[in-house]
Amino acid sequence: MRRSVLVLVAAAGVLGGPQARAADSPSLALPLHDDSWPVTSRGRLTADLGLALGAPTALGTGLSTGAVAGVSFGGGLFALGARASWSTATESSIAWTVSQSDIRLRAGAALQHASGRGRLALRLMLGPTVVHENRTRNQGQRAGLTGSDLEASAWAARPAADLEAVIALHVAGPWSMMLSGGPSLSLASGAAHGGWLAQLGVGWQP
Repeated sequence: MRRSVLVLVAAAGVLGGPQARAADSPSLALPLHDDSWPVTSRGRLTADLGLALGAPTALGTGLSTGAVAGVSFGGGLFALGARASWSTATESSIAWTVSQSDIRLRAGAALQHASGRGRLALRLMLGPTVVHENRTRNQGQRAGLTGSDLEASAWAARPAADLEAVIALHVAGPWSMMLSGGPSLSLASGAAHGGWLAQLGVGWQP
């Protein structure tokens, strides 16, 4: 009986030993590098589209929201680019309701550094901000007001500059997520007016 037990134990060791060693073998483990979302971006051209947020250029308060699009060209440390955005904000007082649209047209340069899937950049953009303002007197129609006494609109252009920190993260293929933000400065009647802007979008780099 004891001999039969020893034979069974030895047989189990022979059959189970290779399987146990095979299970513990590093050759059958999952690969250490399994890139299911490969990055195929190799070009110097980058285009992006996204949501724009910022302080209104000519209003003292409020949040201006809209859309932004941009393009940049360059490899290595330096890149050139152009951007355009539109955003709008509405504020009210006792007498007036004011809506302002900001159209930002920019061109400039960026210092950038790529690391793995990510890219960091600091860009300086210069150009005009075109402001359209529409002002409506509250309860003006009830008071019988018409024409400019009820509603007025105007256009103005201001030179401006934006300094933004940019973070781009490649997701898959030529696509990436992009986040940027920083201070903005505009000039009106010889005086400087500070603000800020932020952008969240999707980038495409073929």
